[in-house]
Amino acid sequence: MVETKLTYEECRRQRLEENKKRMEELNLIKLAQEFKASSPKFTPVPIEPMGRPRSHKRRDLLSRVYASDESRQYAIDKAAKVESELDSDVPSFIKPMLQSHISGGFWLGLPSEFCKRHLPNKDSVVTLVDEDEDEFQTKYLADKNGLSGGWRGFSIEHQLVDGDALVFHLVRPTVFKVISTFFRLENQKCLL
Repeated sequence: MVETKLTYEECRRQRLEENKKRMEELNLIKLAQEFKASSPKFTPVPIEPMGRPRSHKRRDLLSRVYASDESRQYAIDKAAKVESELDSDVPSFIKPMLQSHISGGFWLGLPSEFCKRHLPNKDSVVTLVDEDEDEFQTKYLADKNGLSGGWRGFSIEHQLVDGDALVFHLVRPTVFKVISTFFRLENQKCLL
């Protein structure tokens, strides 16, 4: 048993020496050093703060609420009713909430066709105004058609859960009036 280990170790060392000689013959070490010296240094891009401090505690994963298909549809139907009562000359869309929108990464993808037609084609700050006229600054990423920085605060502040539906009403070029339709598992009713 000891002989096998020695033989293995011997073979391993021999293989390492062969690989080292090949690398020297191909000048790989010198090439790697030259490449490293000629490569531009990475400089991180500073991230601009969104104005509100991160004072929210992370949500407990065990307290997540998952909507039933019926509850989800109820919230979407209520949102459609709300949207139908809005000024049709002002663009709007409905966004049902999923776990990925309201926990973890807190990323909200927006309809790409809506973004192409109505939102800036470069990253910008988009303001979300809720029913109480409170404003929330969010970072709109044009290449990804979605809201990133600031969306987390809005989501937590409004206690959004999986199955809720939001109506986004574009009242100015980078300002959405956001109207929420909620469901809650306790009573399966939609609160508007």
